[in-house]
Amino acid sequence: MEKSASVRSSRSGDLTRLLRLKVPVIVQLARKKMNVDAIAKIAVGAIIEFDKSAEEHLELKIRDKTIGYGAAVKIGEKFGLRVASIVDVRETIQALGDGE
Repeated sequence: MEKSASVRSSRSGDLTRLLRLKVPVIVQLARKKMNVDAIAKIAVGAIIEFDKSAEEHLELKIRDKTIGYGAAVKIGEKFGLRVASIVDVRETIQALGDGE
């Protein structure tokens, strides 16, 4: 009986540590492939056009996996994201566990 209580306590501690981990969270505006020649010509003030509409939601990502979508908001002088949708919770947890 003591052993199972010890195992439960250990698992509880592991879960607590896991939930306290900090992971990079990325908000991706758009993505585009460019040839090296075009990249070499980028200068200050250049405007790079993307195929994504300005009205489309931004992607909320963890480890290059999309976990949700949302809209950009201004919070004082800072940027934020109003989350509009979240993908399956299992996919989100998997994104946290995938190694690099």
